[in-house]
Parts: sequence; structure tokens; C-alpha cells
Amino acid sequence: MDRVIDRFCRLLTLVMVVSLFLMVVMVFGNVVLRYGFNRGITMSEELSRWLFVWMTFLGALTALRKRAHLGTDSLVSRLPVAGKKFCLGASQVLMLYLCWLMFQGSWQQMKINRETTSAVMEVSMGWFYASGVFFSVFAFLFILFDLAKLLTGRLAESELIGVTESEDEVPQTP
Repeated sequence: MDRVIDRFCRLLTLVMVVSLFLMVVMVFGNVVLRYGFNRGITMSEELSRWLFVWMTFLGALTALRKRAHLGTDSLVSRLPVAGKKFCLGASQVLMLYLCWLMFQGSWQQMKINRETTSAVMEVSMGWFYASGVFFSVFAFLFILFDLAKLLTGRLAESELIGVTESEDEVPQTP
């Protein structure tokens, strides 16, 4: 299952790279067109904003998988193994609840804005809020998988700390 999730995260990373490339091309192209030719591509601003929102949620998912979110572990790192396990389990249960809340809110926004279209692209605004639904569902699954590994004793002691103090310490995936 770890391999499937890692491949999925690599796919998300590829989507983020393509999104960033499209954003740069559209924004730079729009600047050149506005200053050089007194014209612009109206859709580029709105599409860039949409891509940025989606890219942010996809990046948060991949960071969640790599445990790359920054935090502090000054207390947890000093606890015995049982304490580390308890704190990790408690934090994962809280994160599952937060994913549920985010899912509910994003789902409601998606339903409310389903019939509303964006100003320029005239696409359903439900797709904009679907980024929160996508994130919350997959984050819930990632966390649930890690919680199952914790409860079955398949986590090494080094994996019991759920945050990374420094970007230098983020494990690199092959």
C-alpha cells in the first residue's frame, strides 16, 4: 500500500509541476501582451488562480505523506516510546476529525456553488471548491493508513514523531 500511495504522490507532484508551468506561462504571457501589445488573455488570471488553489492542496497532500509539515517536537521527542505512540495516535485522530470538518465544509461549498459559474471561464465554481473535497478525502485516507500502521505496530520508533523540525531533515523519496 505504501508503494501505491507513493506513486499517487508522484503523480500529484507531476500535476503540480504542470500547473506551475502553466501558471508561469500564462502570467508572463499576459504581462508581455499587456505591456507590449496593449492586449491580454482574460482567462489567464482566473485560471492561474484556480491552478494555484489546486496546487496548494496537492502540495499539502504530498507534504502530509512525507511528514514534511514543519512543527515542534520538543516535548514528544523526550517521551518514552509509549508516550510517543500515544501522542502520534491522538494527533492522528484529531487530524482525521479536522479532515472530516474540512470535507463537510468543502462539500457544502461545492453544492452551493455548483450552479454558479466563474466570471471569465464560465465554469462551475463547484470545481474550485472540489479541491478541498479532494484534499480532505485523500488526507483522511493517508492519515487513516498511518494510524492503522501505528495500531498494528508497523511503525519504527523514528516514525513516531509526526513533524519535521527542519527542511534539511525531510526524508527524500526515491
